[in-house]
Amino acid sequence: MKKITKLVIPVAGMGTRFLPATKAMPKEMLPIVDKPIIQYIVEEAVASGIKDIILVTGWHKRSIEDHFDYPYELEKRLLESGKEKQAAEVREIANLANFIYIRQKGPYGNGTPVLNARQVVGEEPFAVMWGDEFIYSNPPRLKQLISAYEKYGKPCISAVRVPEIQTSKYGIADVSLVHDNVYKINRIVEKPKAGEAPSNLAAHGAYVLPPDIFDILEKTPLGQGNELWLVDAITALAKIEDIYAVEIQNGKYYDTGNKLEYLKTVVEFALKHPEVSREFREYLLEISKTL
Repeated sequence: MKKITKLVIPVAGMGTRFLPATKAMPKEMLPIVDKPIIQYIVEEAVASGIKDIILVTGWHKRSIEDHFDYPYELEKRLLESGKEKQAAEVREIANLANFIYIRQKGPYGNGTPVLNARQVVGEEPFAVMWGDEFIYSNPPRLKQLISAYEKYGKPCISAVRVPEIQTSKYGIADVSLVHDNVYKINRIVEKPKAGEAPSNLAAHGAYVLPPDIFDILEKTPLGQGNELWLVDAITALAKIEDIYAVEIQNGKYYDTGNKLEYLKTVVEFALKHPEVSREFREYLLEISKTL
């Protein structure tokens, strides 16, 4: 069985939910205290054994490429100023992985960037993660997925339990238990109405897929909103082989793609940050008295 060493991250979206902030800055570059969202995702991938990270970008996402570039001038200036720690940090970002950039071409939809990566991925299994959400877990979410793939040899999707009141926001899986936290997906109900969800297990966020998905994507008709959807291709894949959901253990899901959850994430990570946690906690306690 081939090892999973390639990850596709679609980052070409317009980020309209964060306008006007994202008019000139990618939503994936919004900071969680002092580190952009996309770096958390890349670090998770690297900790899971990924070597090649394929970022499918658009004309307005140049700063993502710059962020993972080697910053010779910046490093030189930091070293001259005696800031060795900061110089090491920015150098390490460029050395995290082998970064490959592709400009998105084709119809709107999250299936398009995956299909765009075909020539780079080749005929081997690969992973997909989105650029505006992550799960902070130990072991990393993607490592848990890859471990399940290596054990069962089936395409895998990460899954988390959500409150029943929130099931209408996600693709909810109807599943059968395989072993421990691994389930066979019988079907996925996209954003079910109240009382119609088959479970409270939301399957989304990270995927380990076979190269067969590319042929399926090419034949998948445009769906909702006249867009090409990865979930439609996965549904077609499920007709020819089993797909497993891996309920992520020891982790917490952060949906940094919407304003409220993004702000919650910033606050939570600030409360853990070694440089600002104490003073920030004191500040929150102080302002809470005036609310």
